[in-house]
Formats: sequence, structure tokens, C-alpha cells
Amino acid sequence: MELLANLALGFETAFTPVNLLYCFVGCLLGTLVGVLPGIGPTATIAMLLPITFSFAPVTALIMLAGIYYGAQYGGSTTAILINLPGETSSAVTAIDGYQMARKGEAGAALATAALGSFFAGTVATFVLALAAPPLARAALNFGAPEYFSLIVLGLIASIALAHGSILKALAMIVLGLLLGMVGQDIYTGTPRFTFGFFELYSGLNFVAVAVGVFGVAEILRNLENETTREVMVRRVSNLWLTREQLRRIAWPVLRGTGLGTVLGILPGGGHVLSSFAAYSVEKRLSKRPQDFGKGAIEGVAGPESANNAAAQTSFIPMLTLGIPAHPVMALMIGAFIIQGITPGPNVIKDEPALFWGIIVSMWVGNLMLVILNLPLIGLWVKLLTVPYRVLFPAIVVFASVGCYAIASNHFDVYAIAVFGLVGYVLVKLGCEPAPLLLGFVLGPLLEEHLRRAMILSRGDPMIFLERPISATLLALAVIAIVVAVLPSVRRKRDEVFVEED
Repeated sequence: MELLANLALGFETAFTPVNLLYCFVGCLLGTLVGVLPGIGPTATIAMLLPITFSFAPVTALIMLAGIYYGAQYGGSTTAILINLPGETSSAVTAIDGYQMARKGEAGAALATAALGSFFAGTVATFVLALAAPPLARAALNFGAPEYFSLIVLGLIASIALAHGSILKALAMIVLGLLLGMVGQDIYTGTPRFTFGFFELYSGLNFVAVAVGVFGVAEILRNLENETTREVMVRRVSNLWLTREQLRRIAWPVLRGTGLGTVLGILPGGGHVLSSFAAYSVEKRLSKRPQDFGKGAIEGVAGPESANNAAAQTSFIPMLTLGIPAHPVMALMIGAFIIQGITPGPNVIKDEPALFWGIIVSMWVGNLMLVILNLPLIGLWVKLLTVPYRVLFPAIVVFASVGCYAIASNHFDVYAIAVFGLVGYVLVKLGCEPAPLLLGFVLGPLLEEHLRRAMILSRGDPMIFLERPISATLLALAVIAIVVAVLPSVRRKRDEVFVEED
């Protein structure tokens, strides 16, 4: 009964006209950035964070969530039509989706992606509604040692699951932690790493760092490839499935939904790993494995269901523990902080309308996305012909003006430029910026809980091992890093990300 009452509150919140409007806007923008290769939800949310400052908290977060899971839908469109995934997690969809399109079955592939995504998103949101409240209640029993160990586990897991070298991912985490220490000491007020700049006394602006490292750096990287991009789009028809095709996708959709629901909770790249895992499972279980890579509809159904289920369940650690599963969730935490809300287990108690409104809006958004992705496919196809060099100046100006508007501080605009160059250099060096942002967001929390725990124990570090939950979390962190460096695991991990590239 309590769940029904909470869902009723969520429906009441989500179905207000303004929240419905911004849910639609978020889904529309998410589909757009998913369709346009090279932009992505992380850069888009980073650049839109400034304008959400003037929104009501629930409205802002509903829109930003819509952008994220909308991009999972939109990314499949270009993967299927032109073999160019708009989103990383859609890379595996291109393997069989594009081959179906070449055989004149683009409509069936797009319908499979949309229906599988809708089912998976709906089920995963229901799991989120069931799992979040008990997890949040359990988290209320956490003290400083438990939170410190939980954050360590999250950072270690993000290193283990990051794209590319584990050593480089560790370096990005450390750099992010150092950037998070810029500003005044939380207990003594002593300035740290400010280099005489008064503007840095309150720390680096989260929006400026995110926009620079993800938005501007991504634009610079994509401008390099503009001349090599060739778009060939064919007319799409028969946007529905035969009875035989529906029968063939039923089990792959169910299996992909289950995999994505579980793997989406993992820190790092759960939504990416889930799509590749679903593809591997379908190929292994199929009676016709030789069809995979040549246009097997199961190779579209499983991965698309998995990545959309993972997109929904990745909200669980963010909403209940205040721990981001990946960079988009780190940006969502930034949105909470901008709105004056402390993310974590108290959100469900202190802001029930916001919490349940976001969950219900995901069901609404999934329905909107089916409507946006199938009937409007012609519009999305035409957008693929827009030159990227026409889009990027407007994107940069929009992001800079929005970031300046938050605090009317010109220093933040300079910070965007600096971190844009830093992000671009990191990408060229083969360093993934995602762990940097996680370290930057979680660094201050890590320091705060470490120092609180040491005060409680009068300087005895054994407090982290004497408390059972803390010791268990640290043991899991050790296991995660050991498993990640095992030769067989490293080979498998490298194979996955090489296929993605």
C-alpha cells in the first residue's frame, strides 16, 4: 500500500503540465543528441545544466533524466541506418542492425529497437521503484566509515570498468580528486591550490569543468572527423514486425532486460557492458549463431533492451546513496547540488514528490520515446545531413552564456576554455575523461567522510575494518581491482572495448 501511495504522489507530480512539457523536451533533446553522432548525453547535459538553475528541482531533473534515457533510444537510429552509433552503448546494435538495413529491413530493425527499449525501460523503472526505498532505508544506517568505503568501492569499480588502460583510468581518478580539493579546507578554511585566485576559494565550478571536459573537448574531437563523415540514408518503410519476428525477439528482449537491470547498477560503463553482454548471450544461445553479424534480429533486440534497462537502473545508486554510476549520473548529482538538494538516502524522505516524480516520469518518457522514434524517423534521418561545423558555434556560445549566468562570473567562462583544452589533450593521449569527473564529484565527499571517521576514531584507521559494512565494501573494492588486473579478464575487457571502437 505504501508503494501505491508513493506512486500516486509520483503521478500527481509528473503529470503537472510543466513537468509533462519538460519531460517531452528532455526526451526530444535526448533523441536528437542520440541521433547526431558525436554529441552524446554527457556533453548535452553538461551544457544544459546552467539553464536548469531557474527551474523547479523536479522539473530540471525530469528533463535531464529524459535527455539521458532518450539518447539510448536515439543512438540506435544512426547505428541501424548508417552504421554510425550515436551513443556508445548502441555500438553493438550496429553489427546486425545495419546489415538488416542493407537487406531492406531497416523498418523492422528500428521497430525492434523501439519496442525492446520500451519494454526494458518500463520493467527497469518498476525495479527502481521497488528497490530504491529499502536501499535508501539501509543507507540511513551508514556512518562516515561506511560512506568512505562505499565511495572507494565506486571509484575502484569505475577504474576497472573504464575504457582503455587501467593505469590511465587510475590517473584520471587521482586528477579528479585533486581538482575536487581546490578551494578552502572544509574544517580550517585554509585555501588550497588556489594560486592566488580569489575566484577559486569556493572551489572549481562543477558546470565549467563538465562543459569543458565533455562539451568543448567533444566538439574539438568531432571537428577532426567532420571531413571523413559520409551519410547515406535510404527510405525507411514497414515500421512494424511480423508475427514470426515478434516470436524471435521475445526471449532476447526478456534476457536483455534482466541483464541490463542488474549491470546498470555497476559503476563505470554498466550500460555499455550490458549491451555487449546481451549480444554475447544471444549469440551463444541462438540455434543460428552463424546469422549473427549478417542481420540477425536477435542481435538488435537483446542489446537494445539491455542498454535501456541499464539506463534506468543506473539511477538507483545515485538516488539512494548519492553515488554516481557513470558521468551522466555525476552530472545529475551536480544538478541536485545546484538546486540546493543533498543527494543521498535522505532525498526519498525529505523530497518524496521529487523522488517519485522522477520515477513516474520515466514511464511517461518511455512512452513518449516510442512515439518520437518511429513516426518521426524521417525527421531524424534528415538531421543527419546537417554539417557539424554549423552546429558547434551555437553549442559553444549557448554553453558559455549559460555557465556565466549561474554566478555572473567571467572566470567560469575562462575555466570552460581551459578545461576544454585539457579534455581534448586527455582524449588525444588515450585517457578517458569520465573517471576524472567521477573523482571530481566524489572527491570532496571522500575527504569529508574520511576526516569525520578519523575524528570519531581519534585517529585510528582500524575503524574502517572494525565496522562490518565498511570492511565488506573495502574487501569488494580489493576484489574488483584484483579481478580487473587478471590477464584473462583484461583480455576480455580489451576485446569488448575494441569491438566498441
